Amino acid sequence: MTKGKIIIISAPSGSGKSTIISALLERGEIDMQFSISATNRPPRGEEQHGVNYYFLSDEEFHHAIDNDAFVEFEEVYPGRFYGTLKSEVSRITDDGHNVILDIDVKGGVNVKKLYGEKAISIFIQPPSIESLRQRLTGRGTDAPEAIEQRLAKAEYELSFAPEFDCIVVNDELEKAIAETDAKIKAFLAE
Repeated sequence: MTKGKIIIISAPSGSGKSTIISALLERGEIDMQFSISATNRPPRGEEQHGVNYYFLSDEEFHHAIDNDAFVEFEEVYPGRFYGTLKSEVSRITDDGHNVILDIDVKGGVNVKKLYGEKAISIFIQPPSIESLRQRLTGRGTDAPEAIEQRLAKAEYELSFAPEFDCIVVNDELEKAIAETDAKIKAFLAE
């Protein structure tokens, strides 16, 4: 059985990354499964271990870090970690399926370095910082200070774009979905 490949999608917050991934998964044209992340936060509401996240205790998460069990992880907030387990990537790719990773830009660069030619890294870029500001403001979910923090982080994250295999500018959603779809299909056909 042929092993699956790794599809890395990264972007600054508000660039449309999750929307693009959801659209591609809904289409069902590409054999790819979403990687379940691990976290040391407790489950919320109806969340289930192994379905929404792999919920690990602080001790379990740190033990996994010490044992090099992650392809990437990040301390998103002080003491709150999220990461992608190597075992999760292997579980999907060993079964012959492709795995899609929705991860931050630094994680995307690191995972590409780890898997090399077995992975494609796609950077979803907003048309401009100003358009990103409008999207984040339009969401109505963040306070003005939080939006400014996200924009400052986005400017930093944009500096990583050249390290990705390809850049898709999301100025028109349907076009960005089609372009991402085409890049993934071309990579999988190699």
